[in-house]
Amino acid sequence: MPEDKEVQAVVAFHSQLSTALHSVVVGQRAAIDHVMVALVVGGHVLLTGGAATAKGLIVQCLAKAAKLSFKRIQFTPDLMPSDITGAEILEEDTQTGKRVAQFVSGPIFTNLLMADEINRTPPKTQAALLEAMQEKQVSTSGVTRPLPKPFYVMATKTSLETDGTYPLPEAQQDRFMLNIEMETLSEEEELQVVTGNATAQLAQLPQVIEGEGLLRFQQTVRGIAIPRAVQQYIVNLTAASRPGTPDAIEPVNKYVAWGAGVRATQYLALGAKARAALEGRAAATQDDVKAVALPVMRHRIGVNFRAENDNVKPAQIVGQLLESVR
Repeated sequence: MPEDKEVQAVVAFHSQLSTALHSVVVGQRAAIDHVMVALVVGGHVLLTGGAATAKGLIVQCLAKAAKLSFKRIQFTPDLMPSDITGAEILEEDTQTGKRVAQFVSGPIFTNLLMADEINRTPPKTQAALLEAMQEKQVSTSGVTRPLPKPFYVMATKTSLETDGTYPLPEAQQDRFMLNIEMETLSEEEELQVVTGNATAQLAQLPQVIEGEGLLRFQQTVRGIAIPRAVQQYIVNLTAASRPGTPDAIEPVNKYVAWGAGVRATQYLALGAKARAALEGRAAATQDDVKAVALPVMRHRIGVNFRAENDNVKPAQIVGQLLESVR
């Protein structure tokens, strides 16, 4: 279990980073809180929502405030896996005159990778991220190369109703710790956007922490206690999301094609620990689990055709799970 001073350091970081982000980003308080949960866990984030909802701005703010090396990839239908991971090219050795293979690293070799509109590229190219997101390494031409630490992928996802988009495979979605839905701005918040200057505010954003500090916070969060009863609640919650099992609730059997897997269980526990640490507590509670359940589970529940006909969304299923599971 971490010492109190270590937990309080996480609290101070939370306050400083939250203040910094809100000085640039209008609204989106829940989204920012959830992003900070992923940040102190080391998890990847999928940001979804309409255009101009500050998805990319939040990622840029995090990179600047945490002094992380930052790369952005615009995902397009013609993007190739090597455009992400890098590739070997032939270069002439000036001493021998022979051609030798030289690896040129791709943009994935960074601390914070922004995968913009990730669902605009085919699944084959999306799969180039799988090993990097899970193992924090890239294998090319039989050679495995570690990625910088810390390493985060923060992807934005455009609406599937838009032309030229591809569904994210289940395995790809499962690599993201959180799927964060951006909120629609109120009229007052939209007026702030109109009168503000996000570009100038971003340029003045103060540095709050460095990558090494984030790695220390990740260790602190993993040391947060999670009582046995809370562990059992997490297991019960994910089990109830799987259709055809004894624990499944009725709406799950009716509307769900596949439920949350083991990664959901792991990330519910880590998310609860992170939320406890960010609030200065040395132990996670059931309320912490409930607070992170929606972004952890909404992209890990696949609905069937009946749900589509009845306009039932994964978020509604998660809400019913939280009401039913004890």
